[in-house]
Amino acid sequence: MEVPAGPSAEEESSALPAAAAVTSESQPTSATPVQITVLKAQDLKSIKNDVSVTLVRVEYNRVILGDSSKTDVLPNGTANYNFMTSFECSPDGPNSLDDIAQKPVLLTVTEVLQRERRQKEKTVPLGQAVVDLLPLLQGQCSFKVSAPLYAVPTSPLESLQPEAKGGLEVAVCTEQPLLSAAQLSNSNLLSVTLEAAYSVPEAFTPTGPLQHYMACLQVPAAGEKEFPLLFKNGILKLAGEKEPLPRPKKWPLANIMAPGALSIPNSFIIGGPYEDEDGELNKREDREFRIQAESMKRIVWDTERRCYLDPTAVVVLQKRIAECQYCPVEVCRMAVASPSKGKTSKADKGDEDKQIFFHGVAYVNMVPLLCPGVKQIRGAFRVFPYQDSKVFEKTKSQHSVFQDLRAQLTLTKEGSWTPGISTPLSRAVPSKIQKEDKEKTTKDKDSNRRMSNASKMQLSDATVEAESVTSLSLDGQQYTEAGTFLVMEIKLDKALVPKRLREELTRRVKQMIPPRPPLPPRTAGAKKAVEDYHNHVTSTAVAILSEYHKHFGKRLPDQGAIDHQTLEEQKQQLNFELISSGKYFAFKEQLKYAVVKIVREKYLKTTAFESEEQFQAFLSELYEYLVDQMHVALNQLLSEEAAPPAPLSRMTEEQLWLFAREAEVNKDYDLASLYHQQRLAQDQHNIQYWLDYGAFCLLLEETTKAQECFQQALSLDLNHIQSLLLCGIVAVMLQHYEEAQIFFEDACCLEPSSIVAWTLSGLFYELQNNNIQAEMAFREAKKLLQAQLTKERSIHEAAEGEGGKKHISAACVRSPSPGREECLPEGVPDGSADKLPEAVGPALAYAAPEEEATAPEATPKAPSPVSGLSQPPCTIFMKAVEFLMKVNAIQFVRMALAHELLSLQGGPSCAYNLALAHTYLLKEELSKCEECLCEAIRIDYTNPNVWAQKGHLCYLKRDFGKAKECYERTISFVEDAVDMHFVYLRLGSIYLEEKEYGRAKQTYLLACRNSASCLTWLGVGIACYRLEEIVEAEDALSEANTLSNTNAEVWGYLALICLQGGRQLEAEQCYKYTVKLGLRNDALLREIHATQQRLGFGNPAL
Repeated sequence: MEVPAGPSAEEESSALPAAAAVTSESQPTSATPVQITVLKAQDLKSIKNDVSVTLVRVEYNRVILGDSSKTDVLPNGTANYNFMTSFECSPDGPNSLDDIAQKPVLLTVTEVLQRERRQKEKTVPLGQAVVDLLPLLQGQCSFKVSAPLYAVPTSPLESLQPEAKGGLEVAVCTEQPLLSAAQLSNSNLLSVTLEAAYSVPEAFTPTGPLQHYMACLQVPAAGEKEFPLLFKNGILKLAGEKEPLPRPKKWPLANIMAPGALSIPNSFIIGGPYEDEDGELNKREDREFRIQAESMKRIVWDTERRCYLDPTAVVVLQKRIAECQYCPVEVCRMAVASPSKGKTSKADKGDEDKQIFFHGVAYVNMVPLLCPGVKQIRGAFRVFPYQDSKVFEKTKSQHSVFQDLRAQLTLTKEGSWTPGISTPLSRAVPSKIQKEDKEKTTKDKDSNRRMSNASKMQLSDATVEAESVTSLSLDGQQYTEAGTFLVMEIKLDKALVPKRLREELTRRVKQMIPPRPPLPPRTAGAKKAVEDYHNHVTSTAVAILSEYHKHFGKRLPDQGAIDHQTLEEQKQQLNFELISSGKYFAFKEQLKYAVVKIVREKYLKTTAFESEEQFQAFLSELYEYLVDQMHVALNQLLSEEAAPPAPLSRMTEEQLWLFAREAEVNKDYDLASLYHQQRLAQDQHNIQYWLDYGAFCLLLEETTKAQECFQQALSLDLNHIQSLLLCGIVAVMLQHYEEAQIFFEDACCLEPSSIVAWTLSGLFYELQNNNIQAEMAFREAKKLLQAQLTKERSIHEAAEGEGGKKHISAACVRSPSPGREECLPEGVPDGSADKLPEAVGPALAYAAPEEEATAPEATPKAPSPVSGLSQPPCTIFMKAVEFLMKVNAIQFVRMALAHELLSLQGGPSCAYNLALAHTYLLKEELSKCEECLCEAIRIDYTNPNVWAQKGHLCYLKRDFGKAKECYERTISFVEDAVDMHFVYLRLGSIYLEEKEYGRAKQTYLLACRNSASCLTWLGVGIACYRLEEIVEAEDALSEANTLSNTNAEVWGYLALICLQGGRQLEAEQCYKYTVKLGLRNDALLREIHATQQRLGFGNPAL
């Protein structure tokens, strides 16, 4: 029996040199040999007991690489071949990287029968095995496998068990990796598994002419090219049992004799709950229909097609998904053409071969692949009739993929068709089958073509296609009537948008609360109790004296002494005022705690007295002692000793800066101003403090006050470029144009390499209608930008050439702007305008794609995300926009954005829309802001800053559901948005509102890790309190109170905790400060009152 997998033995011997010659001629110099060594076969006796002599044949990509020598089979069923062969892999073919991904090495073990006298030697195929070459695309240079060997049936009627009965040990190696380190890092592997079509039309019957069921989709490649993934050999199965799970996936091969060898090793269809799928028909109401359809008539493929995506193709795929979310998957049925035995005309035969029926299309939503960490989508997708207009509307696909594949769609009963479609770049080695296909295609083109009826779509020349492109297939309509759907899976080796690993999140959570120094030990004892009593007496005396001055005024020494009667009257009136106002009782309560400590620590009285006489005697003794100590305290108060120094503030500059930003976001501008002033009080010679305060004044449109701040900063350093530019900007706002011109000229003179300085100067000159000066300034800025781009590109290329992993900041990679000192050109001083100030807007920190803001360590810091999809080329205007957004100079921002819009080719960029949206957000024009953000998302779906700003917009519109989705997506990105602090704060507040206290706690802890503040610890405290973690809640609230003791809500929750713990005095004190500071949370206030009523203490008014 001859081997049917290829040409005969004699033909093969002559075909091999020819194929080798063709390969050597077409192989480029960069081709890499792939060496395949078949070491030995095992357990051959389990396939056939009496096998004695065998050889092994190695095939790849439908080309026979060679046969081993005849080898005797040992008694234990082992045959040692040690046969070595190879083929060459080249990006341009014939064996491309895409072939390596989707085509295995086929090994056929053949039994050599003993020939009788004067007879030719006969061979019989014994078994087949396949070796997957995918490890070569995963960075491996060599690997060794034990490939399962499946028996070949001796007759078509024989049914074999799918289990393997033997094995082949095979080693594969290359001299060097097929992919470089950069290619391996940036490339990807796309796998598409078509499982089955369910609920197929009733017209699909196994009787009548043979039919082939096919499906196809196109995958984007580099440039405008696309290559198809074609699925053939769909098997029509009648109603019966469901397909088993798990079941193996199959290779898309047609020259396999052993059915078991079609299974891809270690690759299975697992299935899963319908509700977890990504496609359609995944609702609860669809469950019954899905279950019923899976046991009815269906078409099964269970085939996986792979496609290697180089780095360019990965970017194209991302862009394609972002622009058009649906991918069309076409399905059809085609009759198998019988070999011509009569005198059928060539034209009729061509028509029959080219007619397809039941042309349908399923729309696969690919958008989930743009979500962080998502590597696969699997689900059911409804099949609709194929109609060009609707397909173009949803997918932008202009014609059917079968038009491009009509040459490969010529089928015969013998099955001589191409088992797979190569990439457009690959050029397959000519073979006998391909030559026949080519001849048949030539005959079909020469034959006369006829239009089919309405139920057929004829793939003919361009004229006929144009006439029938809008016709709706009546056969395809039956898909809708039957409710047909495809079940398929699209999987990537690496996610298009990486997601932060859980290990990293865990590590960051552990590092959230930094170790604190131990608290100083508290001194106790009698001495401390007496000192506390002195302090309480002193504070009470000062308070009473203040009340006296309030009612009777201060009396100077030269006015003489007050007569006794007047003094008694004032004393009685003061006592009346103190008692009627309740202050007398408050003073009494304050002294009570100090007296109790004296009783316990000095007199050691902690138990009840044995008799009333003993109790009265102790009271007399205690009274005398307390009066004496009161006189001591009052004498110390009235002595002329120097007052003790005020305790140092515990708040650092970074904390004050963060608190000011939080107040700006919450629109508590008075508090924000207070924090800015506290920063200046700590160090009035810090230029950055003055610039930040001036930017805050610009936010409030207090231009004159901002001018004073910027000028004060400039007075500290006349060569500070930022101060010069900001003084010029404010001068323009105040219409002091002569002063502005001096400031801008001075900035450009002091720092001629500053791109921002030249750009702002150009905007100023254009505002003055000085077009010549404006053009000159813009030209100079562009020249500097181009020089900087060239320098950075050379550095980046040198780093890649060395193969190192030298860190290049995101700002330097995707824009020509230096982000911080390390990216600045040589000679740029610290005061350069290209180093941004710390000021930010009220709702978020704008993230332009060029550079980073120099922010305090305690504030959130994250590199701007790099988007390979839609990142626009950097321009001088976007560099200026970033600088201006940091200082809230909205007038100049809009001027720069207008220039950016005119300079862009291809429409506004994501950075443009993000900046414009921020300006609208500052002006509270929410509808316009939303339009810009929607456009930004469409352009760059993977930019966390866009999603963060979209979340802020929804939060301000009180659409907390959408805000939550946007914030959660922002957090899931690998790289942080620049305003993660406010993302955490607002997401945590939403979780608290929705009573998801566990998630709220974790979110606030993330905020504490990045930049702890009173609000972040307050969120942790509230979440812990609601989770009944009282100890943790008190610790968090105490930390919040330490950072800011003027937050009424912190005092309110501390009051609740003290009430729950039965600590009456502390509960009253906390409640007092809650009321004094003006708690605005009515729900919390009602909860405090209800708890006080229930417990019977905590409110002195009760």
